[in-house]
Amino acid sequence: MKTDVSQAAEVEALVRQTVATYGRLDCAFNNAGIEGTMGPWTAESSEENWRRVLTINLKGVWLCMKYEIAQMLQQGGGAIVNTASAAGLIANPGGSAYVASKHGVNGLTKTAALEYAKQGIRVNAVCPGMVRTPMAKRIFKARPQFVGAEALATMQPVGRMGQPEEIAEAVVWLCSDAASFVTGLPMAVDGGMTAQ
Repeated sequence: MKTDVSQAAEVEALVRQTVATYGRLDCAFNNAGIEGTMGPWTAESSEENWRRVLTINLKGVWLCMKYEIAQMLQQGGGAIVNTASAAGLIANPGGSAYVASKHGVNGLTKTAALEYAKQGIRVNAVCPGMVRTPMAKRIFKARPQFVGAEALATMQPVGRMGQPEEIAEAVVWLCSDAASFVTGLPMAVDGGMTAQ
């Protein structure tokens, strides 16, 4: 169901339709996000870029959790996974709005995990490194100052970029009963990027 995650009414309708279709909401993966304008340092970043990135990346996750958690409380539990980023664990010069939004997702994830742990709702985040996606291609294109930016990405400790399926495997595990004792975790799925 097409949804603008920055609009409360649309997110509420999404959760309502999901429950109407499937009877309940056992797990949710909040994965909508944008990179915004990459490149300018913090002082040169535009207010419009900040507003747009934080509205989608952070407010959007909060709105999704708001309605997902309400449903999960009614049914006695569930699991939520939010997409943060390796940039939510470390700094990334030239991406201040994106970095701030992803650090915010990790903080929101940890806070909600503590708030709802006793009600049987687990909340975690995945923090992907550079993954072969259209977003990664746009980032490389926006940063011509990095000669061979894609080649730089393959110099991660594992020697390559990640694949979307590798992030999905982590999400599925975090949603599963196999991760029943895991909550409040910002899980790095980044080929060792944040271990350096």
